Amino acid sequence: MKSVVHCSLIALGNPEDYEVRSNIMWTATWALNTLISRGKKTDWMVHMIGQSVGAYTDATHGMTLAAVSLPYYRFIMPYGLKKFKRFAEEVCGIRAENKSDKEVAEEGLLAMENWMKKLGLVLNVSELGVTEDMLEGIADGTIILEGGYKVLTHDEVVKILQESM
Repeated sequence: MKSVVHCSLIALGNPEDYEVRSNIMWTATWALNTLISRGKKTDWMVHMIGQSVGAYTDATHGMTLAAVSLPYYRFIMPYGLKKFKRFAEEVCGIRAENKSDKEVAEEGLLAMENWMKKLGLVLNVSELGVTEDMLEGIADGTIILEGGYKVLTHDEVVKILQESM
């Protein structure tokens, strides 16, 4: 993720930079080939929510992930606080001195939000055409996965979607 953040900001200023773009593709390959997940607990629920949003819109999977990721991460952060703190420190460079783990993790998510804004990503599902009357159907269509930081309920998916509006 550190490489993705670094390279994406360079690519934003110079989209023809082959090395930077190839590094982004290489990190994407490793993220999705499942080798880096061996021996670890993984959480793919944000993808399930994003897939269901995509079924109601013409949005790409990347756009739906951008729109639901921050509300999802803020919702599950208490259940994976150590990982969110580590993300903040290692990827975002947040310093932990005199701060609680929660404060560090929240700063990391704010840094992620600012990075997403710099890239011009969609940050809410309403920008994708989702309306309040679609939320129950989107939640109904969300496959609930076991594992991850927390097994979500239907109502929690609706709450995350509402926060994504």
